[in-house]
Amino acid sequence: MTEETANGTAGNGGREHREYRMDELATAAGITVRTLRFYRERGLIPPPRREGRIAWYDDNHLARLRTIAALLERGHTLNGIADLTTAFESGRNVREVLALPAPSEEEPVRLTPGELADHFAGEVTAENLAAALDLGYLVTDGEEIVHVSRRLLDVSAALVREGVPLAEVLKAGARVREHAEALAGLFAELLGAYASEGDLERLRPLAKSVVEAELSLALDRRLRPGEPAS
Repeated sequence: MTEETANGTAGNGGREHREYRMDELATAAGITVRTLRFYRERGLIPPPRREGRIAWYDDNHLARLRTIAALLERGHTLNGIADLTTAFESGRNVREVLALPAPSEEEPVRLTPGELADHFAGEVTAENLAAALDLGYLVTDGEEIVHVSRRLLDVSAALVREGVPLAEVLKAGARVREHAEALAGLFAELLGAYASEGDLERLRPLAKSVVEAELSLALDRRLRPGEPAS
């Protein structure tokens, strides 16, 4: 080889943090050095760490290159990937939301950008990604995306499979968020007035049950108008 061997340094928790010269990174990613240079010039990967005249790449660069390959396989263009990368990097990351109260009942889901594309085939655009990031449905963690709720992820994907455009799903999600915040405020005020602070979490299922029952009745009225109540 014409390049030096890869660096290996201990990272957080003693885990080895590997660094690569350009030809080593290209080999690990299964691409040519020329392609790697092209991706770097297009801004599809972050700049390398410079040590004098030597450029060092790391495992984050390798993960990004594998993500690019996965998105290309799924039909995304390089221009589209560049737009997605911009939206992805401008989104809030996990460290930014650690100060917020974590959902007590919703299970977060870790996804690569390629896996997210699989959930919403053809619908993961820079605009939709930015909207999901703005809503707080998605946050970033290094080269991974975290969806804050498996239930919301599954329902959104199901609606898209039924033919509802993802952009419209996200618009509806924003409107539902407004109503949900209002309902949460109503019940927090009600329970706060008549229950001790220690009872609020215990009484939370009652508030959810009222909302679910009222929503079910409202759907009956909307979807089955004129039918007599059973």
